[in-house]
Amino acid sequence: MTQPKAVVFDLLTALLDSWSVWDAAAGTEEGGRRWRARYLELTYGCGAYRPYEMLVAEAAREAGLPPSAPDALHAGWDRLQPWPEAPALLRDLKARGMLLGVATNCSVELGRRAAARCGVPFDAVITSEEAGFYKPRPEPYRAVLAALGVEPQDALFVAGSSADVPGAAGVGMAVVWHNRVGLPARPGPAPLRESRTLDVALEGLA
Repeated sequence: MTQPKAVVFDLLTALLDSWSVWDAAAGTEEGGRRWRARYLELTYGCGAYRPYEMLVAEAAREAGLPPSAPDALHAGWDRLQPWPEAPALLRDLKARGMLLGVATNCSVELGRRAAARCGVPFDAVITSEEAGFYKPRPEPYRAVLAALGVEPQDALFVAGSSADVPGAAGVGMAVVWHNRVGLPARPGPAPLRESRTLDVALEGLA
């Protein structure tokens, strides 16, 4: 593809290590992964937006975790850390004149707080609460494109979770997948590239 006008990111997996925060809130990595997997199933099947915190708590119950786990996740939110290569990569993209956007599956409050952890200002941050739907529904992707003022063919989407690949491709964006933790692919179109690191995922494409 030609150099995009905008690069849009999934926030909580493509740019930030949210896995560690979920694991800490659950008490173990195994519990955190089980909880996160159930949460993703709930969001993918949710349709119209239901409060993020409600889905997180529901997933914790169904994963067999105590009621304290969702509270611990919320309390630890400001300990989210960007993947090591993310801040420099974002600064480089911005310095080269590209618009930077985020489409994230969470509430407005938590989305803004998480985006601030990246250390680089975004041109648009769209949460599922604002869009009215969770990804991979098309509404969040279309909302961030509208906020950036670009057409789908002029944007590159950086997926963090497997559902973002067909989700973003479905609205006409080219997609790369920063698959940091080795998630299994979902049915549908393949990304232009899949990598365990963000810089390799974007190398030569943005």
